[in-house]
Parts: sequence; structure tokens; C-alpha cells
Amino acid sequence: MDDRCPTPDDITVKSPMHSEIERVSISKTTLWTSRVVSALVVLFLLFDSTLHLTKPTPVVDAFARLGYPLSASVGIGIVEFLCLIAYVIPRLAILGAILLTAIVGGAIATHVRAGSPVFEAYIFPIVLGFLIWGGIWLRDDRLRGLVPLRRPDRHTGRPTASKEPLPTQ
Repeated sequence: MDDRCPTPDDITVKSPMHSEIERVSISKTTLWTSRVVSALVVLFLLFDSTLHLTKPTPVVDAFARLGYPLSASVGIGIVEFLCLIAYVIPRLAILGAILLTAIVGGAIATHVRAGSPVFEAYIFPIVLGFLIWGGIWLRDDRLRGLVPLRRPDRHTGRPTASKEPLPTQ
């Protein structure tokens, strides 16, 4: 009988999407890349929420241009900051990413309605959304199991680096 305590690497997570997702260790490079990506997201959104709370001239001008009352700025800043707090707490990171994605979606809708330039309305928010999720995806094997970027192996159903085309059904 094995008397040692299980480590996180010994744990197998059952998922309704996949029959079995095994915990795998990630390289130090991948871990640090995920931390840097997430840190960039956190720094930008912390800066953005602070601007909403302090209401400097660029925020006042943007709210006027977008058709929002300036009184909404503080509420938006508080909500953004609370979602950001959830994002930086490891157990709540996915919930935080979902909430931040909703905020980004609202920003896209606002800019599209206001006729903002393509970069402001589409490109920057979409890149921000990819960074929000990319930082978590790189370090969370459960999320990589739900959103694999590789084709599943024909025999095991697990993601593989194989370049073979998927079988037709």
C-alpha cells in the first residue's frame, strides 16, 4: 500500500466535456509566459479602472463622445476593479475572465454604436480578450482540456500534435 500523500500531479479531473483530463506539468517558460501575459492584462485594466474612478479629462471627453453620462464612470470603474480582483485570485480566475470578457463585450458594443475607429471598436478589445484568456489557458490544464488547440488522437481522444487530418464521419 502506498502511504504517500497525493500530489496535484496525481489528480485526475473528471469533466462532463471529456471523459478524463489528466493533470500535466507545464514548463517554466510556459508558466512565466502565462504570468507575464496576465500581468499585462492586470496592469492595463488596473490603469483603466483607476481612470474611470478619477475621471481625468480624456475620460470625460470619451464619455461625452460615447454618449454615456459621466456619473456612470465610477460605477464602471468599480465593477471593472471587482472583476479584476476575481481574475487575480487563482480559484476565481476563470470567473474573473468571464466577467472581464463581458466588460470587453460591452465596450465593443459601445464603440460600434458610437462609430469608433476599427482599432478602438474591434481590434484592441479582441486582442485584450485573447490576452485575458491566454494567460489562464497557458497555465491551467483543465481549461486547455476544454479548449484544446490541437486535434484529438483518434484512439485516445486526447489532444495530440499529430498533423493527420481528422477522420470523416
